[in-house]
Amino acid sequence: MKQLQERLRQIDGKSYKAYKSIQGRYSYHRFEMMIDYVQGDPFAAPSKIRVIIPSQYRNIREDWKNSKHRKVYVEDVIARHVARAIEKNTIQAKGSGKSGLLTIDAPGQEIIERTAVTINPNHLTICLSVGLPANGRRINGKEAEKLLTKALPTVLEQSIFSITDAEIERVVQLADQQQAIREAMKAHGWISFIADGAILPRKSGISNRPLNDAIPFRSPEADRVSISIPHQDQPITGMALKEGIVLIVGGGYHGKSTLLNAIERGVYHHIEGDGREYVLTDPDAVKVRAEDGRQVTTVNISPFINDLPHKQNTKRFSTENASGSTSQAANVVEALEAGASTILIDEDTSATNFMIRDERMQQLVAKEKEPITPFIHKVKQMNEQLGVSTILVMGGSGDYFDVADQIIMMDQYQPFNVTEKAKQIAKQFPSHTESSEQTLFGDLPQRQFSQDSLQTQRGKKSKVQAKGKHTILMGKTDISLQAVEQLVDSSQTNAIAEMIRFLEQKQGLKTKQSLHDLLDKIERQLDESGLSSFAPYPNQHPGDLARPRRFEIAATLNRIRTAKVIDLS
Repeated sequence: MKQLQERLRQIDGKSYKAYKSIQGRYSYHRFEMMIDYVQGDPFAAPSKIRVIIPSQYRNIREDWKNSKHRKVYVEDVIARHVARAIEKNTIQAKGSGKSGLLTIDAPGQEIIERTAVTINPNHLTICLSVGLPANGRRINGKEAEKLLTKALPTVLEQSIFSITDAEIERVVQLADQQQAIREAMKAHGWISFIADGAILPRKSGISNRPLNDAIPFRSPEADRVSISIPHQDQPITGMALKEGIVLIVGGGYHGKSTLLNAIERGVYHHIEGDGREYVLTDPDAVKVRAEDGRQVTTVNISPFINDLPHKQNTKRFSTENASGSTSQAANVVEALEAGASTILIDEDTSATNFMIRDERMQQLVAKEKEPITPFIHKVKQMNEQLGVSTILVMGGSGDYFDVADQIIMMDQYQPFNVTEKAKQIAKQFPSHTESSEQTLFGDLPQRQFSQDSLQTQRGKKSKVQAKGKHTILMGKTDISLQAVEQLVDSSQTNAIAEMIRFLEQKQGLKTKQSLHDLLDKIERQLDESGLSSFAPYPNQHPGDLARPRRFEIAATLNRIRTAKVIDLS
């Protein structure tokens, strides 16, 4: 540390580029600091440092890291403590640009594997971003000294060196409990579990925190199940949604979409106090919606759409500007191609003509003039022939009563099982809509993305960069992920951008392989080598990365406007 202090005093007042000379390794009491990257000027992306803490100064018990799910939770809680300590010790450094900035990739309400904190056999690593102080474009060495030799040790003292074993044990127990619920779901064929007492509404459309004074969830008796979980004497109870076709109905503003939103986020685990920590969903569940204007490349949408005007081929359908119905058909088929076992749909974000076509419209528009086979005629085939379940919010059409296996009505934010009543209504008022003549769901695509899909060149440089949660800049084009609703953290988008860069540099799409096989390969690399293996410099600060699911990786590739796809079927 003294060496660093001396160097900062030597370069004080010099051109900002002189900061490059402080890159390297520095020993402090109880930890080491690695300065991996120094920003080019005070307004550029901040510098990257790693803090390495040997196990002798902060031991991580073997039983906390002997399973993947426990290890991720321990890394997560440490990152949260560091983030809180940084917030508490905010540095008001004088200077220009990002002077005095000190940040960690702070987790949100979800617990996701990320690179912010990594537990290794003999040490743990904390990755931070730092804005090295400047006056104009000249080094402010005194403020840099305060930041790196006083503020940083204080943050560590109040986080990693003060977190108690009891605090870590508490999150490890939550990890075990959530894992036990998942095992029970798999054993019993449940696609979602919503615990009694869960708080589903959020504070607002821009806040993921629980709503104060919200009505706690309470399961209908007919759907209540009991699960024995570790570290708790009493079993946990709640509503189980079974494999098959689940319909969520009810009046407007009674909580249908709120329930579905909680279910779609249940593919991730949540922190204690979130209200949804015991709301879990099939991890391979995918939310789909209509997405006007999206790119579609060589997707077989013929299970839903055939005989388009101008004789467009719907078995290898491509468009730069998909309609509501064609985009939703493509989104369903692409999710199935990637390996989805449950489809989630909300009528509010769906194309009406994709979901339903009533008797009067069938009378007015002849069948041979209508290219769309509505979802209602395919959902049963999808379940019986492909083994894929559906959870569907539908408040506008009772025709779905005929195909649903379980019907939940939301009334004043409380669920009621109305399956029997809905089936009686369906018998009393039978639907006279014509059913589809198709008896088979149809073939799923086997597609390969070719290497020249990844056109990353922008001028003389290759550029792949995430811009927030919903956009990736790739070469001269943008990839819009605005409608990919289960992408929940901008660091997941960062990771997907790094994967694209990795595939481009390593020629990862040259091998003959289906998209499904490519996603398997990426997941194996994540499991075996970690997120940092996709970073440009794996042995340095890897950047702020969080693990995306295979479905959001596939969704990104499917929205590349320069995609070149080979049909392998």
